[in-house]
Amino acid sequence: MAKITLLFAILLIVLGLAGYFGTGSLHPTALIPTWFGVALGLFGLLAISPSEARRKLFMHINVTIGLVGFLGATIEAIRGYGAARTAGVDPDMIALGSKLTMAGLLLFYVLLCVRSFIDARRTNRI
Repeated sequence: MAKITLLFAILLIVLGLAGYFGTGSLHPTALIPTWFGVALGLFGLLAISPSEARRKLFMHINVTIGLVGFLGATIEAIRGYGAARTAGVDPDMIALGSKLTMAGLLLFYVLLCVRSFIDARRTNRI
């Protein structure tokens, strides 16, 4: 699961950099997915360990980062869309797309982690 974490980290880093440079480097908040990707990547590397306790610790940290990122991106996407509609303007589709992409990636990642944790628990009980 640690290697899958590194894949998601790379995807988030690319998403953030694409959003930032794709908007002309005007909005530093477009880098938020990048910082979540860096955090996942760092703890993903630390989870690559022969020590089961260490691997468990860092993967639980990663799934927590993923869940917080998913919730934050989802809430911000809804909030931004609602605020734009309330103001009578069209929402920024690049920002909305980036937030929804981040939310989708992290939701998928969290679900993969939960499935992995359940499988590991079942394996240890047999």
